[in-house]
Amino acid sequence: MDDLDDMDHRIVSALRACGTDPRVAGAARALSWAGEHGALWLAAGLTAAAVDAPRRTAWLRGTALTAGAHAVSMGVKRVVRRPRPAHVVPLVRTAGRHSFPSSHATSATAAAVVFGALGVRAAWPLAAAVCASRLVVGVHYPSDVAAGATLGALTARLGTGWMRGGTRD
Repeated sequence: MDDLDDMDHRIVSALRACGTDPRVAGAARALSWAGEHGALWLAAGLTAAAVDAPRRTAWLRGTALTAGAHAVSMGVKRVVRRPRPAHVVPLVRTAGRHSFPSSHATSATAAAVVFGALGVRAAWPLAAAVCASRLVVGVHYPSDVAAGATLGALTARLGTGWMRGGTRD
């Protein structure tokens, strides 16, 4: 486990160093802010539900799956209680003290799965950018992001059948 911890520390240090470029730092901050509490994904899902009447139920269910995945990650954080990286200076403030799993990665990946199932190809690259931003701003270890992405993908994948049932409205 020490090797994994060491690798986590080295990777977050290297990626946080990318944030010394003001353009990279600005983009990472914006992505982190937009992804706070899954806001970007919830707003996108609700907007799509409002404008895509034939698939409204599917959009609402997909948005609910994304919110549910985020809630699960928050619960896991309260159990695991892993502290955030202390060896780098973060570029953003965080809502909580715990880092495992990354809730940004959880909601981003859940949204990419459900929105991807509804044909939104841009969801995956945007989700990957949100995940990477958490490393660049220095508030997560790579294993936090990987665990969050896995949790989000699993949660969303388990619910896609329920979500797709809503496309027949």
